[in-house]
Amino acid sequence: MASTATAAKEHVAEIRRTKFSIGGKPNPLTEDLHQAVKNLSAELYAKDVHFLMELIQNAEDNEYPDGVDPSLEFVITSKDITSTGAPATLLIFNNEKGFSRKNIESICSVGRSTKKGLRKRGYIGEKGIGFKSVFLITAQPHIFSNGYQIRFNEKPCEHCNVGYIVPEWVEGDQLLSAIVSVYGSTLPKTTLLLPLKPDKVEPVKDQLSSVHPELLLFLSKIKRLSVKEHNADPSLKTVSAISISSEKNFVTSKSLDADSYTLYLTADDIGDVDEKECGYYMWKQRFPVKQVNKVEVRMEVEEWVITLAFPIGRRLNRGLSLPGIYSFLPTETVTNFPFVIQSDFLLASSRENILWDNKWNQGILDCVPIAFLNAFTQLVKSTEDAPVSSLPKMFWFLPINDSSHPKLNLVRDAIKTRLINDTIVPCESYTGQKLFRKPNEVGRLKPTFWSILNKARKQGVNFSDISSHGSYIIASSFDKVEYNAILDFLAIQPVDNEWYAKCISGSNLVLGVSEDLYIQLLVFIAEGWGSSFHNTNMKNIPLIKFVGMDGKLDLFKINVVSHGAGNKLLAADSDHIISWLINWNTEFGCSKGQFFLPKAMQEAIQSCSKSHTLKKWLKEDVKVKFVSVNEYAEHLSPSLNVDRKLAVTFSHFLRGSLEKQYLMKHEVRNLCSSMPIVDNYGVVIVQRKGVLEPSSGSNWVKLFGYNPWRQDGYIELGVDYTQQKSFVGISTSGKQLLSFLKEYVKASDLPYLPPPNVAIPTLSSHLEKSNTFILLNWLHLLRLQGSSLPVKFLSSIKNGSWLKITLSCSPGHRPPSESFMLDSKIGKLLQNGSVLVDIPLLDENFYGVEIKKYQEELRIIGVRFHDKDACEFIGKRLMTLAASSKLTRDNVLSILKFIQYLGANYLSPANFIDSIKGEKWLKTKKGYMPPSNSVLFSNEWIAASQVSEIPFIDQDYGNEVLSFKKELKMLGVLVEFNQSYQFVLDNLKPSSSLASLSSDAVLLILRCIQSISSSDKLVQALKNQKSLKTNLGYRCPSECFLLNPDSEWGCLLQVFGSFPVLDQRFYGNSIFSMANELKKLGVMVDLEDTSKAFTRTFKQHVSSSSITKENVLLFLSAYRKLLKLKDKFPSELKNCISTEKWLRTRLGDYRSPNKCILFGTEWEPISPISLLPFVDDRFYGKEIHDYRTELKRLGVVTDFKDGAKFVVDGIFLPQDSSNITSVNVYSLLDSVKKLKEIKADIPDSFLKKVSEKSWLKTHFGYKRPNECLLFYPKWDQYLKPNVGPFIDEGFYGPAIQSYSDELKGVGVVTDINEGCKLIAGYLDSHSNFNTICRIYHYLSDFNWQPDDEVSRKIWIPRGVDNGECVSPKDCVLYDKKNLFGEQLNVLGKFEYLKDTLNFFARVFDVKVHPSVDDYCKLWTTWESSKRPVTHDECCAFWEFVVANWNPKTDLVFKKNLLKLPVLDPISGGIILSDKSDVFIGDDLFLMDLFRSSSRSIFVWYPQPCTKALTRTKLVDIYRKLGVCTLSESAKKSITDVDFSGLEPVSSREKITKRGLFKLILGFLADSRLKREVEKRHEAVSRLLALEAFETLNPMTVGYHLSLSSGDVIKVEANRMIRWDKQNSKLFMQKLERSNAGYKDVIESGSHFGEVIAEGVLWENEEFVGELSELIRIKTTFLLPYLLNSWGKYAKDGDQEVNCCG
Repeated sequence: MASTATAAKEHVAEIRRTKFSIGGKPNPLTEDLHQAVKNLSAELYAKDVHFLMELIQNAEDNEYPDGVDPSLEFVITSKDITSTGAPATLLIFNNEKGFSRKNIESICSVGRSTKKGLRKRGYIGEKGIGFKSVFLITAQPHIFSNGYQIRFNEKPCEHCNVGYIVPEWVEGDQLLSAIVSVYGSTLPKTTLLLPLKPDKVEPVKDQLSSVHPELLLFLSKIKRLSVKEHNADPSLKTVSAISISSEKNFVTSKSLDADSYTLYLTADDIGDVDEKECGYYMWKQRFPVKQVNKVEVRMEVEEWVITLAFPIGRRLNRGLSLPGIYSFLPTETVTNFPFVIQSDFLLASSRENILWDNKWNQGILDCVPIAFLNAFTQLVKSTEDAPVSSLPKMFWFLPINDSSHPKLNLVRDAIKTRLINDTIVPCESYTGQKLFRKPNEVGRLKPTFWSILNKARKQGVNFSDISSHGSYIIASSFDKVEYNAILDFLAIQPVDNEWYAKCISGSNLVLGVSEDLYIQLLVFIAEGWGSSFHNTNMKNIPLIKFVGMDGKLDLFKINVVSHGAGNKLLAADSDHIISWLINWNTEFGCSKGQFFLPKAMQEAIQSCSKSHTLKKWLKEDVKVKFVSVNEYAEHLSPSLNVDRKLAVTFSHFLRGSLEKQYLMKHEVRNLCSSMPIVDNYGVVIVQRKGVLEPSSGSNWVKLFGYNPWRQDGYIELGVDYTQQKSFVGISTSGKQLLSFLKEYVKASDLPYLPPPNVAIPTLSSHLEKSNTFILLNWLHLLRLQGSSLPVKFLSSIKNGSWLKITLSCSPGHRPPSESFMLDSKIGKLLQNGSVLVDIPLLDENFYGVEIKKYQEELRIIGVRFHDKDACEFIGKRLMTLAASSKLTRDNVLSILKFIQYLGANYLSPANFIDSIKGEKWLKTKKGYMPPSNSVLFSNEWIAASQVSEIPFIDQDYGNEVLSFKKELKMLGVLVEFNQSYQFVLDNLKPSSSLASLSSDAVLLILRCIQSISSSDKLVQALKNQKSLKTNLGYRCPSECFLLNPDSEWGCLLQVFGSFPVLDQRFYGNSIFSMANELKKLGVMVDLEDTSKAFTRTFKQHVSSSSITKENVLLFLSAYRKLLKLKDKFPSELKNCISTEKWLRTRLGDYRSPNKCILFGTEWEPISPISLLPFVDDRFYGKEIHDYRTELKRLGVVTDFKDGAKFVVDGIFLPQDSSNITSVNVYSLLDSVKKLKEIKADIPDSFLKKVSEKSWLKTHFGYKRPNECLLFYPKWDQYLKPNVGPFIDEGFYGPAIQSYSDELKGVGVVTDINEGCKLIAGYLDSHSNFNTICRIYHYLSDFNWQPDDEVSRKIWIPRGVDNGECVSPKDCVLYDKKNLFGEQLNVLGKFEYLKDTLNFFARVFDVKVHPSVDDYCKLWTTWESSKRPVTHDECCAFWEFVVANWNPKTDLVFKKNLLKLPVLDPISGGIILSDKSDVFIGDDLFLMDLFRSSSRSIFVWYPQPCTKALTRTKLVDIYRKLGVCTLSESAKKSITDVDFSGLEPVSSREKITKRGLFKLILGFLADSRLKREVEKRHEAVSRLLALEAFETLNPMTVGYHLSLSSGDVIKVEANRMIRWDKQNSKLFMQKLERSNAGYKDVIESGSHFGEVIAEGVLWENEEFVGELSELIRIKTTFLLPYLLNSWGKYAKDGDQEVNCCG
């Protein structure tokens, strides 16, 4: 140990001496070295404490002794172990092998790591500064390892002025003892001691507390890692301790390039988290590094190793985020994937993230989808005995959620694409065999149908062919809501709706299951009918059960039922009637094609939890009718119209249903009302009005003798209803049925029949007493029923002489209308008082007392009972006398005496008076009049006689008539006036007689009006008569005013000249009490009436323009007084003075008040820019201003704030806008603001005026509002005010911004979103590139779209302040190959932002890259310029052609590419030649011959070929362009070969020997040639088809090519061997071996090898030499010595030969 420590100490001293010159000459580079280390450590890491990840990384890269579980321990203590004043110390313990000399030397250097180039050996560090990161938390790190006891200091060494990397030896065992006391046992090989800086203690503790429990997930060495805090007082500990360990379940599965295993992580002391252990399914797969992804720092690495970790259960996270990407250690990348990705990613210096744009990382990410698919497939399919139900949970490993990073979303999309194309989804087979299919071949089922299928299987239904209906079905355990996100990710769609129909029809799912499950199936179909099954074949499969005519179960198709093709399905609407209806339906023979659903089915429907849904579907879509017994009967009844037997059966059905209480009484009545009836003739009658009982023994026959109701639709019941019948096991007698029909069909007899409109035959003569009472009883019932009696029927009763009467004690028969039933005492009295008429009285002795029960019926048919009837009878006789010859004076006095007699005998004369008072028999001054229209004269009637013609009783009756005042009064004669105003009105004189009336007459008229409710007649009579006396003479009422001296509104009458007022002295003061009556006559009696008259006069003056200044001032004075009245100001007058144009304005016209303005000082600012209707105070004088308040009340605008509408209506902008001041503009805007405040619309006329003139000052002069912009702070991030037509804030002041809404209202653009068009219009006003960029930035952000071609211009800068505008079609964003600098403006070369470039592409349709047309134009330019084309240009051009050749561009390229590139043999450059004069060199022999000519005829190929531009791709393009191959174009012109002397030889012996054939096929299979099998076999097929010939003479062959110019190129050659490809012949010069030397053999073999190699490899010219050499060796017998050179090809050739057969 001592020797180890001594050696270590000497090594440290050596480093100090040799590297840092301590004790020697100072090293001039040491200061630079110090600064480099400092900068690298300080700036490389984004966080303080990434030292932790670096130390863990170093520990993983360390080497460990065998049999040791590598561990790493972090202990932080508050002890100052180094006695340097540190507040805390961090100790790191690692049981590695310990530091070596190289490690020490590396740590004393910058950028030098012992791990460089060792990625293959599992090292994960690479930066060379991992340890040095500890200087961020400590000033003096200490290392104790393998005898080394050193420390470093961040301060420059006093000997060499270098910090960080100068080692210092640490003496003494005291420090080690202190470390041991903290650790608690023997120290491991390596201990790091870091005294912490004061400000780093808490960050270090935080980082230690944040150690992720998954840290060991991808570390291959470290098996245990722990963090803890050492403190004497446990309560002071602040670090969250953790101990993590990993255990690997060794490889469970291997493949050629992948391993899978399970890893278990255990994390102790991670708080209250339940999950302290988690297993991870690990998949590790290797991928070769692609050349395009190689980077310098990984140049030695040849394969990527990608490990995917799939957590089995909940991941360990300790409350932290879950890293998604590891580069051995966790990064901070959260992928949102349910698995973890580990690989050798290149990281940012801070280890926070991988380098997203690095091609090495991109290559790894490109392999992740492949690894995932392999891992996932292994998970899902590898375990044969795992049930299918366990598989869906594994699909939670799919990346169904988007990632936050675009590159990861590409990975996610690639995984999805691969999954969708792989047979990975478990399907239902119902055979026990697992079945996996591609997602797009699999369909989902509705959950309800799954339930039905599962239950059906348990009931024995076979679904083994479930996948034969057009789609595979996903496993039922997978097809659940919880997996929706996964299934959506895999784009697994539900099966189409037709599938369900096929499945149901293809299985025994309808008849093979229980009734409950069958109902569930129907519910499923019902719930999806409208959205899923309505338009499918579901309608055409046997699905609906029904009971047939034979009572057996059968099935209907929905289509047959729902389309009403003659069959109808019925069901009972309640359980208890199901059997009843089904049985009766059988009795009726399923009449009308009506069938019932089976009983079991109906009962299952009723008990179903979704009965409502199912019934709704059955009703609406299947057209099943759910019926009650009543509804069934209603449907059935119309079908019975022609069948006598069924009609009778139906009546039995109704009676039985009523008896069973399946029908309510009212339902039976309703059904019976339309029930077909079989009449007495055996005919089925449908339409009827009533039913009669059989005639035998009926009452109706006694009165009529026949059926008088038949014509009214009454029928007589037939004999069928009297017979006993039996149906559905129930027997019914005829008596029972007739009893039922009487009650419910109303089979009736008298008195329960309606009266027919016919005469009763038996009433023409005496009617028997019994029949009389049948008739009266019938009438009695009809009266109680309120029935009206038909005319003929009633007439025959009233006028028939069938009623027995007595007349003067003599019997007889009279009609009822001529019969009386009176008290005999009253009759005698009537005879004594007058000349009586003999009255016919009913014979009560004959009819007996019973007749009195029918007094009301007798009265109805005409019999009279009361004394009044007798009095009326007498009165009518007297009036008859009066009509024939006028009554004399004595007759009239006798009538009055008779009335007086009746009263004296206590008999009421009312009936007698009523019978005569309406007749004209009383003589008056106006002739014979009824008493009620006559008057008995007295003085009270004098005033009335002045206005009315009164019918006074004639004086011929003398004074004797005065003694009968009481009787006259009873007759209705007016004896006293007694306010008989109505009588006065009724007898009013003609209106022409009512002029100039006296005061008494007028007052009487007014009292009439006062007392009579309807006095229109009187008012109309006086309306146009000058009957009222006024101060201006007699006038019509409508012209007069009633003016009370106390009235305050009289001032109105002073405004204009004359108003006629009633004469108070003539009528007296009482006239004022008649104001209401006068008003009815039309007299104006109040303010309202007066105002109306005043209004009319006012309007007349206004219309005649005769209203004067004095009228106006008097009116304003009166208006002031009227405003003080308590009464409401009359609305009509108010409306008149408000709307009439009576105020004169300064504009010279007259206007209504609300159209006028009273001028004031606040109107001065707006006056210069408007024409306003100010009241003409020059006309009215200054007095008009005294009435400011009244004018304002009338509507005149006095305040500027109220005159906004006037301003906008009267705006008048001056011609010279410079005369408009800012004050004028603000005044105008204030008006607009006011309009907006009151939510009034701005008039279009105003907007038109302000929009037509340029009156707003901007930075570009005066502009119209819609040409202006309002600048505010939001604009500042894009533009400055001087960039566009922004309103000049310098002129208007900053307050202009507060008028944003008002300016917007007049058309100014105030919204930054709407200024694009204006700003775009000023693009050509600028030439500064920065300004233009800002404008484009603004236009881009706000999605501007040009609306014309003028706007579609793009600025091309020529310096900072110069440039030009060009058309977008002349531009392109990018030109990666730098080909189009002269043809197009490449915008990407300028300093436009990327967003601006995208804006050009989006808005101006600028091409992102040059198009096919652009490339064609470029080529045409090169063709015409005749300049050589550079190699790079040619490569770039043809790479584009190869990449973009497709059916759409085929014609374009063929049309435009007229010349093709060839190599100039003189300059070596590329020139363009007509494509008809260039050829594809497919024969190397011919190519060698024609290269000797001076013409360039071979198409150009890049040297060397690139992946994007191979010779094969170019040959294909050249051929499409019409270029011919050399072999088919070159014509053989001469030959000295004597073909007649050629000797045919065997091709198999000379050419296609098996060894040579195998060799060639093996060579063609070389991956470098990239030849497909078909191409390889095509090449050797040409060889097999050769015919071989030999000759002793050498061969001289001539060839020529004809060019488009007419020139011919000729060549000749001597060859020992020649392959004529046109004719598939091979010519060989025969070699005599006896004379041939070794040289000839070698030459012959060389020629043979060249010809064969050139023939099969003309498309791969670069490999001709290699194959030629191998053939030469084969043919010249050197094969045994050079077997290793071609053995590989021979082996490959064997395989190819086998493939060829």
